[in-house]
Amino acid sequence: MLPRDQLARYARDCLAEAVRVARWAAATGRSPQAGTETERAAEALRLTVPVLRAHWDRAKLAGLIELHGETARAGWRLRAWDHDDSAVLRGWVALFDAWSLAHPAPLPHEQSLVAEIVEAVPQFLSVMHLSGGPVTFDLLHDLLAERIAELRAERDQEPNRATVGVALPGLLDWALDGLCAVGALTRCADEEPAPETRVRQGSAVLTPLGNWAVWTKLEQICVAAQSPAGNIEQSAGEMLRGCARMTPGPARDEYRAWLAARPTSPAVTELLEAARGEDALIRGLAFEALRVVGAPAEEAVQEAAEEPTLRPYALLWLAEQAGTDPEDLSGGAPGVLTRQEATWLWVDTAAAVTDHGEERLLVDHLGTAVQGSVPKLLEEVRATGHPRTVQVLVALAAAHPDPALAKAVRRAAFQVHTGGE
Repeated sequence: MLPRDQLARYARDCLAEAVRVARWAAATGRSPQAGTETERAAEALRLTVPVLRAHWDRAKLAGLIELHGETARAGWRLRAWDHDDSAVLRGWVALFDAWSLAHPAPLPHEQSLVAEIVEAVPQFLSVMHLSGGPVTFDLLHDLLAERIAELRAERDQEPNRATVGVALPGLLDWALDGLCAVGALTRCADEEPAPETRVRQGSAVLTPLGNWAVWTKLEQICVAAQSPAGNIEQSAGEMLRGCARMTPGPARDEYRAWLAARPTSPAVTELLEAARGEDALIRGLAFEALRVVGAPAEEAVQEAAEEPTLRPYALLWLAEQAGTDPEDLSGGAPGVLTRQEATWLWVDTAAAVTDHGEERLLVDHLGTAVQGSVPKLLEEVRATGHPRTVQVLVALAAAHPDPALAKAVRRAAFQVHTGGE
């Protein structure tokens, strides 16, 4: 496995044009999505309109840019791009997980088969990783056909592997092209298909980034900051990152030590400033630290409740300070948060799990939603306007073991991404 800094260089190269588009949008505050803005951005960046739109899509999927109404703002990954390898790799992994959105399937194709291809791709990526070298297109075709037959059998559908095999060559090419486009694999040859197979001859091999991503997923390794020595001397943000992998008890001890070393008012201000950042995990941890502060932080937290990003956290904190049992503040905290605020908080918490947690935790997080059903949750999540909605839904679809539910979540991610119904 290559060193992390070299992997980050590959990721920066892969997303260089998307970063350039994102920086233009952040500097101007404009979204180059349609009309004169698209033409203006294309001219300024010396790109054709189709190329501009492709890199704009990649910028959004990688979390480099966020849209607040009609205003474009730099995402936290873009702001950290030049100096934080973890932010770069997380951005690339977000794009990798969303490869089928970044490179939509050509029409006409049966959409259920397209969804099955997306669902089956992780298996052949695992085979490619374990093989340690190129894998022939014929073998990848057979793996896809076999996996789709298994998926259909699991759903009590007729597998009909022969029919599946006939339908696959064009979609195998699409999947390979999509994974190539996001930098996950490389074609070793691209010859015309043999007449008897209709599958392109040649092979494909994972890139260093693709190999690392598959290894990371197979081993369920989290990309998260480790607790540094001397948290007491760190800024609020660095201290909270250092506590990210601690259990609640030791983390509270760290908060107490950090708070004891500085005046209360500036410490509260610094914690709230850290909470305003783009990392949802740090936002949640900042309010955990403010619980250690207690009543002296109340006035500042009341003011923070006027800010949309902090409001759900602040309202729960204030309710707890007012004597509400913390157990009563779970399940959407009815009477404290509106339905929309509870849904926004669910997405924000899911974003924290996506960035720092294991896939199984994201699946478990489904059970904390107030809606009671996945279709209702997806409907309301789409309406929250949370800037991380697409990334959260893509990650949830990639992690969930139920193929039908994963398909519905992917569809919702696509609808949010395209603004469709």
